[in-house]
Amino acid sequence: MKTWGDVLGPEKEQPYFKACWNRVKAERDAGKTIYPPQSEICNAFKLTELSDVKVVILGQDPYFNHGEAHGLSFSVPHGVGIPPSLVNIYQELADDIPGFQQPTHGNLESWAQQGVLLLNSVLTVEQGKPNSHNDYGWVTFTDKAISEVNEHCEEVVFLLWGKKAQEKESLINKQSHKILKTSHPSGWSAESGFFGCKHFSQTNAFLISQNKTPIDWTSVCR
Repeated sequence: MKTWGDVLGPEKEQPYFKACWNRVKAERDAGKTIYPPQSEICNAFKLTELSDVKVVILGQDPYFNHGEAHGLSFSVPHGVGIPPSLVNIYQELADDIPGFQQPTHGNLESWAQQGVLLLNSVLTVEQGKPNSHNDYGWVTFTDKAISEVNEHCEEVVFLLWGKKAQEKESLINKQSHKILKTSHPSGWSAESGFFGCKHFSQTNAFLISQNKTPIDWTSVCR
């Protein structure tokens, strides 16, 4: 089975990626505050190897407030307040998964370690400026990552929440993988479809049907 290094290593040598990486570095060097820290930009790939991917949860770009982003979609480090979107995700989990109780933190690394790829479409952002790095080249890179999951992994569940995530549906073979779609968990969008979607129990039912170990969503409660 190929690794992220195998499939994304050559991609990092492409001119567009080098330009993107150097642009972010130049902005840091010029004194701008960029999230997440340089060492955490690729955390999603570090914590969930390609061969281990069972579920993909697609986010947009990183949180843009101090200390929140650490390279995993929707996740924040321990000690940081739980963002509104994640509060809503936890609310849906509490309604969907028996035994799920509201966690005291927003760190989702325990999901990543079980095979949940927590991938943002854009991997960096300037402090206080959402979507500020959308045109830097990250989308080309993360689209490549999604395509590699589609090609090299079997029976993966893709959770596409909101319009931006659902634009990635064209990269996924519906005959080989499971796609679950609903509105984004942020703000009013959560009220228009996310609450009650039962995506977490549906994900586990599909994994079990494919003789895979289900995700212990309650791992974040401990």
